[in-house]
Amino acid sequence: MHDLFKSFTRCGMLDDNGREAFTEISAAHKSIIDSTRAKNEIALIDHRRNKVVYGLDSLLLIIGNSFPLLEKIARIQPLYWFFKKLYSFISYNRKQIIPSGNDHREEACVPDFNLRYRITYIAWVVILSAYVLSVFSGKLGVNGSYNFWRELAVCIGQIIWQVVFLKAYLKDKIWNYLGNMMTVSLIGTILLIPALLANFTPVFYIIYFGMVVLIMFLEHIRRCKLLKLNYLPTLSWTLFRITALGIYYLA
Repeated sequence: MHDLFKSFTRCGMLDDNGREAFTEISAAHKSIIDSTRAKNEIALIDHRRNKVVYGLDSLLLIIGNSFPLLEKIARIQPLYWFFKKLYSFISYNRKQIIPSGNDHREEACVPDFNLRYRITYIAWVVILSAYVLSVFSGKLGVNGSYNFWRELAVCIGQIIWQVVFLKAYLKDKIWNYLGNMMTVSLIGTILLIPALLANFTPVFYIIYFGMVVLIMFLEHIRRCKLLKLNYLPTLSWTLFRITALGIYYLA
């Protein structure tokens, strides 16, 4: 979300001095904003109206300066309701989508944990991944053809496996880790999509799939380091992948 405000600045929709990092906010501005709310919803100080707006309203205010029609359309119900939910969905999961090595610091702009939006994010990735994998497995020739329910069971099984084996180790990091793990799955899913747009040989799909898994493996390690975790989650994650692949070919 904060990177989005950088984009607004680059394209001239927001003044160069109109953005302050949460950790570098001036004392004057800090005294008039709700710091807790600002971690969940980006705060924008509207000096013309002498008030602070948050979240979706702050984005629409900026967009409305350059594209007033878009702002008016976005404020129409039920579009406004949908965009507000979408904003919260992304905001509460943004540190699982794009983590940072500084997120553990007390002054870091880390949103509050919201169980509903975390479960929604996990469920969304599981369904999307299961669908794409089911189509891709048909290209690979794994057990014949398209089988969404099989892939859905594998995706859910991965989550259950990690929770069962790592709950004692992860402790209060369990939901943070699961969010990051699902982002790794999302990255792999997105990388598989271009290969579905054309027909290649099964050998190509096997090699391509192996490259995607390698990228996911390295990304999983990187995210575990950011979470201050050792290699245990990655080893468990890899073991499940190997086990699932073995079941594929034995079934």
